[in-house]
Amino acid sequence: MYCNVKVPAVHQMEKHSLDCTEDQAWLGEGRSETQLTGDPSGAETNDEDRPAWDSKIQYVLAQVGFSVGLGNVWRFPYLCHQNGGGAFMLLYVFLLLIVGVPLFFMELAAGQSIRQGSIGVWKHISPKLAGIGYSSCLVCFYVALYYNVIIAWSLFYMGNSFQYPLPWQQCPVDVTTNETVKECASSSPTSYFWFRKALNITNSIQESGEFNAIMTGCLLAAWTIVSLAMIKGIKSSAKVMYFSSVFPYVVLFIFLIRGLMLDGAMEGITYMFYPKLEIWGSVQVWRQAATQVFFALGLGYGSVIAYSSYNPVHNNCHRDALMVSGINFMTSVLASLVVFVVLGFRAKNIALRCVAENLGVLNQMSSSGSNQHWWPWFNMTDVTSVSIADYREWYGHYGSMVGPKITDCNLEEEMNEGVEGTGLAFIAFTEVMALFPASPFWSTLFFLMLLNLGLSTMFGTMQGILTPLMDNFSLLGRHRTALTVCSCALGFIIGLLFTQRSGNYFVTMFDDYSATLPLVIVVIFETISVAWVYGTDRFLDDIEVMLKWRPPVVYKYLWKYVCLFAMVGLLAASLLRMVFKTPTYTAWNQSTGSETTLEYPGWALAMIIMLIVFASLPVPFGYIHSIVKNRRARDTPSPEGGDQEMHRERYTKCSSTQQMDSSPHQGHSQEDGVHPRTAFLPVGNEHYQLLPQEEEEEEEELDTGV
Repeated sequence: MYCNVKVPAVHQMEKHSLDCTEDQAWLGEGRSETQLTGDPSGAETNDEDRPAWDSKIQYVLAQVGFSVGLGNVWRFPYLCHQNGGGAFMLLYVFLLLIVGVPLFFMELAAGQSIRQGSIGVWKHISPKLAGIGYSSCLVCFYVALYYNVIIAWSLFYMGNSFQYPLPWQQCPVDVTTNETVKECASSSPTSYFWFRKALNITNSIQESGEFNAIMTGCLLAAWTIVSLAMIKGIKSSAKVMYFSSVFPYVVLFIFLIRGLMLDGAMEGITYMFYPKLEIWGSVQVWRQAATQVFFALGLGYGSVIAYSSYNPVHNNCHRDALMVSGINFMTSVLASLVVFVVLGFRAKNIALRCVAENLGVLNQMSSSGSNQHWWPWFNMTDVTSVSIADYREWYGHYGSMVGPKITDCNLEEEMNEGVEGTGLAFIAFTEVMALFPASPFWSTLFFLMLLNLGLSTMFGTMQGILTPLMDNFSLLGRHRTALTVCSCALGFIIGLLFTQRSGNYFVTMFDDYSATLPLVIVVIFETISVAWVYGTDRFLDDIEVMLKWRPPVVYKYLWKYVCLFAMVGLLAASLLRMVFKTPTYTAWNQSTGSETTLEYPGWALAMIIMLIVFASLPVPFGYIHSIVKNRRARDTPSPEGGDQEMHRERYTKCSSTQQMDSSPHQGHSQEDGVHPRTAFLPVGNEHYQLLPQEEEEEEEELDTGV
């Protein structure tokens, strides 16, 4: 196809020729009038110099390693159990298919087509959207700060696992009184070790306390590992991925096989998967399911875009989106099975111990001559023969008559204890490890798995920071090693906030609030950029150029309406929850040896608001900066002065419709069945043609091959 572009002699060299090779053709059907114009300020990377994955397996492992993280192990099982079991899982799959996969596919395709990090991708579509990428980088930095603290905790526990018995297996004895430490006796050995030995935590966020020297050293080790693994970009981190992404699956399968042999495993699975369909009527459950889908795939971080930008341009990113999303979901299910067979074993042990203690009290009452009509009908001479179900049936009939010393031994309540977040990994699971034969081996294996899960996600998070900066700023791109080392050093210095005695409360704050709202805002603007600014029809055409086949048209409507409305709804629900429910955190009370819920003080609430606002500001700032810059450019006189002004209105950009209508080979193109398409245009290439009133200059017409 050819486009007759009329260019006066004085300006023939000012504009590039319209380049429409097969991989960069103008749009045939369903075109958007919006063109990719404007030249980003940062230098565009040269594809020949851009790093690339050594193999497809490297790329898949990197994407899976980033998306599959600690949240799959300690967040998804908790949500599934608390929100209807199997019913929540069905809701999760539904939202994954209509929101998660389309948005994941959109980020993969954008990164692969434009071959830039998050800043470059959105700036390429429109300079006004550059702030989206900067917001992504800031949120990635927030997450990296506290995520590496969790890796430091895993290092600490793994180091303490090389002991027998495990240091959290029993309560220590106070040497002055020769009695069990009161704080430990009031809680449990695992809780005491976590809160007192590992964190040495204060009673509230307002009591900062001194630095925890051991945790500071572990944090330094964690940042050193990340720095060494990423110092040569994807070439070095990809090699680490072979182990860090695969090893957690090996451990999960080992734990599943071992867990299924434990007494109480089936009770745990039953409690997890038992469906409660009534939860579908709860807005809160929909919000939690959407949030989990959102974070499970790593949407908005820019890491997905960064990883896909190192792919060959014709890589099948649609298949990658389906595959990685499927692997992520199946990993969540596998982790949930492992968690609940282990928690079922733990809960049944605690419940049986509770039954034995209560029957012991009843036996004492019997020996004192008590003979009431509520006396148990089952045999109390052998407490091991009494089932939990029998005891609970008896307690349901007579529990109110026996006094406060006799308690209900509820298996489900025990399973609810410490099954979310750090409580699951560092309290509940450590308790179970102590019950296993060869407990140091199982404990080391478990925390090595957590370490690898955290590192693979951490690599992706850091890539979401480094890749956009190196792509957008040529100086940083030339000093990759220095940028990586300096970023990790800065992360360690700011991360010292989390290694003081109150640091765990700040980890909770960052985890709950610093990323959620900014990331949702980022993804909303990403969706608007692709669906409404650039246009879904054109975007699908670009993908067709890459994949050599056109994705289903359903993506057009999912991007334009379903995903956008879902993200706006999630943002509104999250904001309303923050407004109507005062933010709280769980604190450890040393005197009672128990957890308590406290409200954040005023300065902490201000810090939460500042974190959210600071991460969201680049989006409007980028828009305003672009408008001001364009206005200044228009107001600044050009070197050619009036001559250029005289010719300015004689030209207009070639629309794709005009080009094809004016093409002398249009009929030939249609006969061959070739439908011209618009691809992401080379940055800075703008194409102009004479307005109709200037057709007297036909003799200077240029035939520009498209």
